Amino acid sequence: MSLIEISDLSKTYQTRTGDVTALSHVDLGIAEGEFVSILGPSGCGKTTLLRILAGLEGHTAGTATIADVPIGAPRGEAGMVFQKATLLPWLNILDNVLLPLSLRRRVTGADRTHARTLLTMVGLEDFTTKHPHELSGGMQQRAAICRALVHDPAVLLMDEPFGALDAMTRDALNVEVNRIWRETGTTAVLITHSISEAVFLAERVVVMTPRPGRIAEIIDIPFGKTRTPELLGDPEFAALTAHIRRHFEVNA
Repeated sequence: MSLIEISDLSKTYQTRTGDVTALSHVDLGIAEGEFVSILGPSGCGKTTLLRILAGLEGHTAGTATIADVPIGAPRGEAGMVFQKATLLPWLNILDNVLLPLSLRRRVTGADRTHARTLLTMVGLEDFTTKHPHELSGGMQQRAAICRALVHDPAVLLMDEPFGALDAMTRDALNVEVNRIWRETGTTAVLITHSISEAVFLAERVVVMTPRPGRIAEIIDIPFGKTRTPELLGDPEFAALTAHIRRHFEVNA
């Protein structure tokens, strides 16, 4: 059974110079607890697809549901991590993590305990009273992940959250994301330009075509749930990334 179900989904934008189709007839089911990476060239509609799943954008045709409920607006089932951490500079890290709850209701002691537990999970237990400018970019993104998880969402949506980070920090955070996903059991959907990141993190990689975005191939990743840095040197890992890269060489 799929927790997320996308059926014949299309999205067309109306512009001054005419209609632009971002997504065309996309079909995809994502199981509860699964990790899926969506990979494609710039402008293929992958971020549009994620925003539709988050309820931040509508679609033109087809359907998108979470737990059989149509997605029409932001809902509590989903937490979103954006390309930039977008932490509020006047709040400390703990209060930034608690922000989604404080916008809905009064924050409780149990909420603060839960937020501290999440920050401890990502190694930020000593930075709860710091402000965003006192943290590195990688640490800010860890806090942003905690913020997305603070209300225990069923689905974690990530839009290229590590794209602006250096390679070493990015690799370290990929290991962290894998661990968080395993420990929380959250269904995860990652948008990325990085083939190696997509393969390292996902159980399935969805490869999209250039605009209008369609699904070119869905690839099962056979490495089990636990991923370690040693996987990057595995010959099968190299073969899978080379297979995916050929999609973009053909379309270059």
